[in-house]
Amino acid sequence: MSVPGTEPAEAAEDAEAAEAVEAQAADPATTAAGKADLRDDPRLPWHGKPRTADILCWLGIVLSSLSYWVLLPLRVSLVGTHPVVAELLNGGAESIISAAAFARAGQGTLIVAVLAAIPGLMKFDALYWWAGRLWGERFIKALPGSRRIARQMPRLEQAGRKFTWPAVVASLFLPIPSAVIYVIAGWVGMRLVTFLILDLIGALLWAGLFSWLGYALGHHAVVAAAAISRYSWWFTIGIVALSVLLVVRSRRRTMAVAAAPADQDGR
Repeated sequence: MSVPGTEPAEAAEDAEAAEAVEAQAADPATTAAGKADLRDDPRLPWHGKPRTADILCWLGIVLSSLSYWVLLPLRVSLVGTHPVVAELLNGGAESIISAAAFARAGQGTLIVAVLAAIPGLMKFDALYWWAGRLWGERFIKALPGSRRIARQMPRLEQAGRKFTWPAVVASLFLPIPSAVIYVIAGWVGMRLVTFLILDLIGALLWAGLFSWLGYALGHHAVVAAAAISRYSWWFTIGIVALSVLLVVRSRRRTMAVAAAPADQDGR
């Protein structure tokens, strides 16, 4: 669901969102305020008492972010040995390239390399569409990376399918988290069947592009993938360290932005 090179950033944003959820649940001040205040907490995506659908969708989003970290060591180790399995688990660009390169070397077929990426690429997309249907604009504004889009919400709502249809198809190619696009699609009323069809088209284009790249690289990509698997734990440690750094930077920026209005009021 992300552009190569931005996956640690998106994973860091997801981890930050998950930590915020846990912090809200463990906040003594929030607990002391009572159940009524908790139900009206503006940091939560729903109004009032949460429904069963709210709880299930929220837990699904938290688990989707945690799955990145759980699968990361396995994903890195498989990229040079069983890239098709890595595609099924996550649909990462590196596993698509590796699977296509293995097909060029006679280990597998190109069509399998393309199709195996689809489950990994789409596995949580409908969950974010559902979040858009449930919570709409309130949840969109809370998503990491959605600040600029939040300012354009009236225009996006007015544009309707003129924006959402091409945006869902191109979501993997855009320099913003794909989840933001999927939530908007649900918010503006896109039907689930329509969303899944458009999402599938985008996933096929994405997988086709990187399969072509892997097939063109051939043996060179196979060697690189084998090296990644051989040093998988070092790559995993590097990705985790980068993600932690991005989370720290993001929090510092958020604190600086929050402190700026306070300083201006003090003057």
